[in-house]
Amino acid sequence: MGHLSTNKFVPLNIAVLTVSDTRTKANDTSGQLLAERARESGHRVVEHIIVKDDVYQLRAVVSRWIASNDVQAVLITGGTGFTMRDSTPEALKILFDKEVEGFGELFRQISYQQIGTSTVQSRAIAGMANGTVMFCMPGSTNACRTGWDDIIKQQLDATHKPCNFVPHLKQANVELCETRG
Repeated sequence: MGHLSTNKFVPLNIAVLTVSDTRTKANDTSGQLLAERARESGHRVVEHIIVKDDVYQLRAVVSRWIASNDVQAVLITGGTGFTMRDSTPEALKILFDKEVEGFGELFRQISYQQIGTSTVQSRAIAGMANGTVMFCMPGSTNACRTGWDDIIKQQLDATHKPCNFVPHLKQANVELCETRG
């Protein structure tokens, strides 16, 4: 397995998607947190939208971003629970070229320290498609804070060693790094 990193930070183009039947721009604290954290880290938020919890609307928006040369990462909040309307994992897994199993596993491990066994109800997932990485998190602001601060921020930072996702992303133009050796 190649481990990839660079000594230089590479700003990425990130899209933020909130999946909700009830959120608006005024009360979407989870999506706002993800967009703010991405900008504070030096990335560009190229689009930030809210979509109803509908499989086909989700797929349409995310498919557009996957096909675009202008989006390298997608941060998705909401729709990962167990209600009848929660359909983010079902909508997006079919779009993945590869699933990033470790994201959900690590997210739940970290969340366990914060919310105990309730973390078993988290269906956080991540995947790659066409050089675009997608991270799907629960709709709570605290869950998004955990996802960004404890996992995603480092994995979208080209300087993070021994490896990160940046070299796998379209138009990132970064070189191989050393292995864990």
